[in-house]
Amino acid sequence: MLGVLRRKAASGASSASVYGKSLYKHKPVGSTPRACSAMPEEIIHYTRIFGNVRTFCHLPLAGRAMPLMPERHTRKFVHHLQQDFNVQIWSRSFSSNTEGDIVEAVVPFMGESISDGTLATFLKKPGDRVEVDEPIAQVETDKVTIDVNSPEAGVIQKFVAKEGDTVEPGTKVAIISKSGEGVTHVAPSDEKPSEKAPPPPSPAEEKKEKPLPKVETTPVVEKPKGSSPPPPRPSATEPQLPPKERERRVPMTRLRKRVATRLKDSQNTFALLTTFNEVDMTNLMKLRSDYKDAFVEKHGVKLGLMSGFVKAAISALQKQPIVNAVIDGDDIIYRDYVDISIAGLVVPVLRNAENMNFAEVEKGINALAKKATDGTISIDEMAGGTFTISNGGVYGSLLSTPIINPPQSAILGMHSIVNRPMVVGGNIVPRPMMYIALTYDHRLIDGREAVFFLRRIKDVVEDPRRLLLDV
Repeated sequence: MLGVLRRKAASGASSASVYGKSLYKHKPVGSTPRACSAMPEEIIHYTRIFGNVRTFCHLPLAGRAMPLMPERHTRKFVHHLQQDFNVQIWSRSFSSNTEGDIVEAVVPFMGESISDGTLATFLKKPGDRVEVDEPIAQVETDKVTIDVNSPEAGVIQKFVAKEGDTVEPGTKVAIISKSGEGVTHVAPSDEKPSEKAPPPPSPAEEKKEKPLPKVETTPVVEKPKGSSPPPPRPSATEPQLPPKERERRVPMTRLRKRVATRLKDSQNTFALLTTFNEVDMTNLMKLRSDYKDAFVEKHGVKLGLMSGFVKAAISALQKQPIVNAVIDGDDIIYRDYVDISIAGLVVPVLRNAENMNFAEVEKGINALAKKATDGTISIDEMAGGTFTISNGGVYGSLLSTPIINPPQSAILGMHSIVNRPMVVGGNIVPRPMMYIALTYDHRLIDGREAVFFLRRIKDVVEDPRRLLLDV
């Protein structure tokens, strides 16, 4: 008989001891027992109704099924049940503590205009101990190299990225254990691991490997082949290339690839033209020599020649605003502010330079140069710029034609100072002279405006008093 019992023992003819909420399906003796699944709190065990009926129920406990046992074994079953739940609670607590010990080092935010970078190199190894904010890797972008710092003090468990991967802000780079647990230190060893000896052959294999009787064969005598002709000698007119073993192939860095692309785009986009002039540095160098001590004492920074050229360029840009403009499609954008880019290994920008005096210009240049040397300069400090000054004279360059930095329209090139004979007041005298060059976009700037611009820089540098009188 198959049925579902839903009523409680009310007539006294039967009684049931209830352990839960669900009921079992029963069948008479002789039929195949059925198994049902139930949680421990849902079991109803009937002891007196249908004594000839046996019911089996499998309980999924701790990953295994246990059959329902008779009443005399209930206490033993409950004891096992309690043990299972105790083990489960203990393992969860241990797992929670382990997860709290692990932190992840991720790629930081790299700037508004940078979406990804290349993982250039790791500064640490797995097993090394690091402090808070200590650099563990470097990411190279199109403009600057950024450090990936450790968020907590601990020991590096492993790296989850590898050198050369393209990473985005938030990408996981390393797993760090704050307590140092679970870190395996690999000891260096110069010896190679010995190869495992092969297992001894089985008796069946030994029978198969018995040597077969040798069969005598007549040796075949090969006919002597004619000697191969010598390789042809290269002709006297054929160029002798160096062997490949003397060449090295190194992948370009991300920064170098970006610079190469931008410079080639500049050549392909702009109508580049360069005009030159020469500047007598006598008065500017005398001004620097006369006031250098007083300048340092008051402003705490040395008076250099670059501030004189920056102030001269600002004056020239205000006289010729077209040099500070840029083409955008079919329009010309005139910029009523002056942001001077100082070209070097990186190109930091001196913001709102038209409002600065000599001391502020020198302080701004020194601060940006220190950040560029330390590698702490940000993307925002290199973005933008309306005009660029490149000083190749620090490397000994006598003359050059600089390339425009897009999206600007002109660039000023400074060069080395060389004493040359000059005619002054009808006499030939030695003078410290510098060649200056202006490369400009001829689509926007005419030759007349470019020459006037460069002439204004020459006049201000040769007589700095013009800046004071605005003449």
